[in-house]
Amino acid sequence: MAIIKWSPVDVVDEMDRMLTDDWAPMFTHRAMSPAVDIYEDKDQVVVEAPLAGIDPAKVSIEIEDNILKISGTAEHKSEVDDKNYYRKEVRSGAFYRAIALPKAVTGDKASATYKDGILKISIPKADEAKPRKITVKAE
Repeated sequence: MAIIKWSPVDVVDEMDRMLTDDWAPMFTHRAMSPAVDIYEDKDQVVVEAPLAGIDPAKVSIEIEDNILKISGTAEHKSEVDDKNYYRKEVRSGAFYRAIALPKAVTGDKASATYKDGILKISIPKADEAKPRKITVKAE
C-alpha cells in the first residue's frame, strides 16, 4: 500500500483559496488559476502574477467592489499528432483568478505592465485607506 502524505494545512489553504477566489475557479482546474503575490506600499496595492508565454493582449483585468479579476486565454500550439508525449503539463485554455483586495483602492487609476512573463498590476489606495496623522490640539 502506498503512503500518501496529508497535511491539514493543505486543506485549510485550499479552502481559503476557494473562498477568496470568487467561486468560479472552484469549477476549474487549479493550473488554470494563476498564482499571485500581493503586497502594498504607502500609496498602492500591487498584484503580480506569473503568466509566462501568454499574450498580454489576451489578458483581461477588472476591478469592481474591491475585487480584482484577472482572466484570459493561454494558447500553446506545440501539440503534434505524430509525437508520443512523455508529459503534457503546459496547459492551454481559459484562466481566471479573482482576489479580494486587502485595502480600499481607486480602480479607475490602476495600471498594468507585463515584463519577463510577470503581469504587474498597480492599484492606488483610496484616500480613506491611506494612513493619516491627526494632531491633538490643547484647549
